[in-house]
Amino acid sequence: MQKAKLALKTSPTHRSIVSLSDHTTIGGDDLLIVAGPCSVESAAQMEAVATHLSATVQAFRGGVYKPRTSPYDFQGLGLEGLEILDSLRQRFHTPVITEVMAIGQIEAIAAHADVLQVGSRNMQNFDLLKALGQVDKPIVLKRGLAATIEEWVMAAEYILSHGNPNVILCERGIRSFDAYTRNVLDLGAVVALKQITHLPVLVDPSHAAGKRELVADLARAAIACGADGIMVECHPQPDQSVSDARQALSLEEMVELVQSLRSIAAAVGRSIPFKAGVSPRLSLVEV
Repeated sequence: MQKAKLALKTSPTHRSIVSLSDHTTIGGDDLLIVAGPCSVESAAQMEAVATHLSATVQAFRGGVYKPRTSPYDFQGLGLEGLEILDSLRQRFHTPVITEVMAIGQIEAIAAHADVLQVGSRNMQNFDLLKALGQVDKPIVLKRGLAATIEEWVMAAEYILSHGNPNVILCERGIRSFDAYTRNVLDLGAVVALKQITHLPVLVDPSHAAGKRELVADLARAAIACGADGIMVECHPQPDQSVSDARQALSLEEMVELVQSLRSIAAAVGRSIPFKAGVSPRLSLVEV
């Protein structure tokens, strides 16, 4: 870990705050809540997501280039999906996050999205990491499905050492012998990373759990242990999602989850901001 010259803390209070947009950051006292479907399926689907959640979450997620285990599964809408995301970010003044799988996709994604995400399968795609180090956009770096903490931090170091200081780590669970959950959410790694590095840490409870009934409790645990935010999959009609349907929350469940996180955030000295000038849709949940 000593070779991680740029990712490690230089003092106990050293922490980086990464800006996703002019009004949205991660790493400070405000938590970042990211929500949206696994895949961008249509403009109507994303319109429903944005309309329901724009007052509740600080960023939208949605995949347009999808790494799938089977080559016959839905691979994403590509440029059409990017244009849908771009429309949302402009109309709802909310940053969007989407996955980049190859160097050749970087230019188009950077032109349409606010944050580029490196998925678990690409955590050690070093040529891709080097190229993202030259991009003037924040990078969400997901942990590899069997990566050690040191391997993960050193992957971040590739991006940092090539000139991009805006790296956000994302714990999404690691593989184990137990198939009850899709992966094992390593909250110990979240605590360790907050002690070791100055980089913001997101938690993705959806990919860790693989079952929607487990997602909310894992999200609450993530905030309690010091995560700087969460990234959760949700869908207007979860069971009809073209990918990862089993782990997707409904939009109403997403709103309820965020409301339940507010007291936990306050207990650990954090807060979840409301978007300026927008009233939250409290009618969806009694508070």
